[in-house]
Amino acid sequence: MTMLADDPTSAAVLAAMPCYPVPPQGRSPGLDALRTARAGHGLAVGRDGVMLVLRRPWLTLEVRVALPIAAYLPYGSIGNPKADLRCGFIPRVYLMSVLDHFRAALPNEAAAFIVWNEKTGEFAVNFPVIEDATPSRLVYRTPTLPPDWHMVCDIHSHGRGVAYFSATDDADDAHATKIALVFGRLDQLDRPVMASRLCAGGMFLPLPRSPFSGGSDAA
Repeated sequence: MTMLADDPTSAAVLAAMPCYPVPPQGRSPGLDALRTARAGHGLAVGRDGVMLVLRRPWLTLEVRVALPIAAYLPYGSIGNPKADLRCGFIPRVYLMSVLDHFRAALPNEAAAFIVWNEKTGEFAVNFPVIEDATPSRLVYRTPTLPPDWHMVCDIHSHGRGVAYFSATDDADDAHATKIALVFGRLDQLDRPVMASRLCAGGMFLPLPRSPFSGGSDAA
């Protein structure tokens, strides 16, 4: 086997984010193994661009991260992007529980996590330890989950304010893989507002649809 690098640290870094040329015909065992893995990530390089291939127990994600390389590459196609919840859509009752909790915390901000057990298929809501909460500031602890449990959604509120992701949120989410949601205007019971994104591979991606069953969640 050819070494990717002669420095052990560099070799470990390159192995952690492998790069697979897409064959023009046939299959790539390495890329196929990544696409069927329980968890992992890597890059697929094809004639039509570069695709991030990411797998988590709860998520299947393939997203183009670069346009076609200008040089001629005798490779195959990276294929179509995809984003699927392996865990399935989250039952809406969990969202209602979170919103009730957020309204009870008004005028202060609040937080919640929706987690999923890959062995049982069960969802649950985790309300974290809050260290400080005001109408404009929130400090809370990310939970340490037991085996087989995975964070799917990281949710916090902006109380009566607008829903948006702050610079602090960007820094906190930069290296996470999760769905991030912010709810605002919670004093308007019939019409809270929501900001949402999928955090993956250091990117913030728009959600193709709500992760909750039962349709749209907010204006």
